[in-house]
Amino acid sequence: MNRFILSAALVLAAASPAFAHAHLLQSDPAASASAASPKELTLDFSEGLEIAFSGVTLTGPSGAVSTGAATLDPKDNKVLLVPLSAPLTAGTYTVAWHALSSDGHKTTGTYSFIVK
Repeated sequence: MNRFILSAALVLAAASPAFAHAHLLQSDPAASASAASPKELTLDFSEGLEIAFSGVTLTGPSGAVSTGAATLDPKDNKVLLVPLSAPLTAGTYTVAWHALSSDGHKTTGTYSFIVK
């Protein structure tokens, strides 16, 4: 009986809401990548997002960079698309993102990439 209770507790702990947060899985440009100026940022998350409470701030060598409004990919609500208002000049850029998953959990993070 004790083994059953322990097993049930472990299964419930593994299924806890902590695993339901929207985590950044990949991005384009990728973290630490060196590439030509992109036309948009693409952030792929582990969970669907609430667009009204998700977005990015882009900072470059000269400070804040203007971006268009973030949208969700119409085919996949886990993919955040952020159009860039103008080509980026050479230098290091930092993306600070915040996301609210469809189940109400908030996550944040940062990563950098280099424009040649």
